[in-house]
Amino acid sequence: MILKNLITVSAFTAVLFATSAFIHQNKDQKTAQHPTSENSGFAVLELFTSEGCSSCPPADELMGKIEKEYQNEPVYLLSYHVDYWNRLGWKDRFSTAENSQRQQQYSRILNSQVYTPQLVVNGKTEFVGSDENNIRNAIQKALFASKKTSLELSATVSQNTINAHYKATSTDSQNILLVNLVEKHSSTQVGKGENEGRHLHHWQIVHKQNPITLTKQQEGTTTFQLPEGFSPENWEVIAFIQNMKTGEISGSAKTAFK
Repeated sequence: MILKNLITVSAFTAVLFATSAFIHQNKDQKTAQHPTSENSGFAVLELFTSEGCSSCPPADELMGKIEKEYQNEPVYLLSYHVDYWNRLGWKDRFSTAENSQRQQQYSRILNSQVYTPQLVVNGKTEFVGSDENNIRNAIQKALFASKKTSLELSATVSQNTINAHYKATSTDSQNILLVNLVEKHSSTQVGKGENEGRHLHHWQIVHKQNPITLTKQQEGTTTFQLPEGFSPENWEVIAFIQNMKTGEISGSAKTAFK
């Protein structure tokens, strides 16, 4: 019926109708595909993992999948390798005591157990790190949040150091800025422990996290030692503002190297 009616109208009217419909449809598609905007939210995903844990590889793989799918969205991924698995047969070369301490902080704030793989979204909710459905739902919910604190970030390499320049705004005295040096991807052939004989892949590995106390408006630079074998294309800096009393993350940003 629609086609028959279109044939009966003038060519000029048909062109106007088609053009209007195309613009309207294109606008609707753009809105549906990109629900985020300047005022919309973000998702910071923090995974606590270990090469010594046989349950962790699926969570690590999920991080790689999410990183690829959401690379053009404000989704920020960080993998913290904890050190408490090291005494059980295999020492994770990416693990640090600081990463384990950060997980202990979340255990107190969220009243949760300490386990691997554990994933925390925006400092407020935690899941088993391989629970893909709940994690994806949490990402979508976070992306539609409307409150976001301003944070600007850039990074440069100078001789043996990495310089991360930040400009942040804080409205709460409990807030701190956490600046992270992140390796995008690496892998390990595991020789002992629960994952003996497996070649494990890791994404978004946190090598160092620098905490900075914030005032209302603050601008400055924090530095990292240049990692051995550093290549700019495989590293980035991710920063976020977090309330250390409630755990809530109110703003985040990432940058490649200039």
